[in-house]
Amino acid sequence: MKGAMMMRPDPVTISQRLRALHIPNQRDTEIERQLRRLLQHDEHGQPTAVPCRFTGEKETRGIAVIEPAGGGKTTAIRRVLEASTALSRNPSTGQPRFLALEVPSPATLKGVGATILGALGMPIVPQKCTEVEIWHAVRHRLGQAGITVLWLDEAHDLLMAKSISETESSLRMIKSLMQGPNAIIPILSGTQRLAEVLGLDPQVSRRFTKIVPADLQHGADEEGLKGLIQHYCSKAEMSMSLAEDLPARLITASRHRFGRAVEAIINAIECALWDGATMLTSDHFAEAWAMQEGCSPDDNVFLSRDWLSIQLDRGAAEYEEARKRRFQKKLERV
Repeated sequence: MKGAMMMRPDPVTISQRLRALHIPNQRDTEIERQLRRLLQHDEHGQPTAVPCRFTGEKETRGIAVIEPAGGGKTTAIRRVLEASTALSRNPSTGQPRFLALEVPSPATLKGVGATILGALGMPIVPQKCTEVEIWHAVRHRLGQAGITVLWLDEAHDLLMAKSISETESSLRMIKSLMQGPNAIIPILSGTQRLAEVLGLDPQVSRRFTKIVPADLQHGADEEGLKGLIQHYCSKAEMSMSLAEDLPARLITASRHRFGRAVEAIINAIECALWDGATMLTSDHFAEAWAMQEGCSPDDNVFLSRDWLSIQLDRGAAEYEEARKRRFQKKLERV
């Protein structure tokens, strides 16, 4: 109706728009830089879809992106691959020259190979096929599809096998993807466990450039986070009135991880929108974090006076220590 005020989009629509935004940071820059150095360049200095060869032109190299869950590595890798003009489209197939897969669960070498074949147009793999046969088919199909980069997310799940022999087999298979006529650039992403397992085989480890993004730090990153909150508020057409220590509390609440901090900001804005507010406050962060964590007010980082003493993820830390002990015992049995 002419002259009528336009209604503001509903909270769900605004939240979806915010989650679709991507804030480039040092992760993106470093991943893009390492990817570019592993691709051959044309006469104009632009990367092509042809991998560089090393060790007497015999093999390619890979990238391992190592960061705790919630850091933002998965989003950064996906954005870099999608933005790469060299990898965005194969004119022969109309498809990208990269293949992105999350390691399936339970993670076995045979299962991962079958998943890759499924993504390459071979959905049914005969049960009688051996690991060697499946991965021979993987290399053949990757070459047929003109794939330059194979990205395996949550790669630690594949490499943290039930036995050291299985882990060694997985490492050897990944190494084989970097050799021969259809050699590709593997990108592995995962938690610190990925670094631990790659370290078991120096020959495989030296073939991977390691990218380990830095955690958010109190003091150094607080002003940047404040600007990030302001950016998201402007996109949601909101103002903000936050306590001075809100960015510091946000760093702690997000476990010092960039991706979690972004998620917490969007969740807080969503709470404000559902409340009908036009101004984001610290209370909205407290509300969103309580819903996410299921904690009491005394254990809420955004409410407690003694918030720095709150122990987060105590159970997860104990589990991780137990896992490391089990893994060490495996090594001792070799």
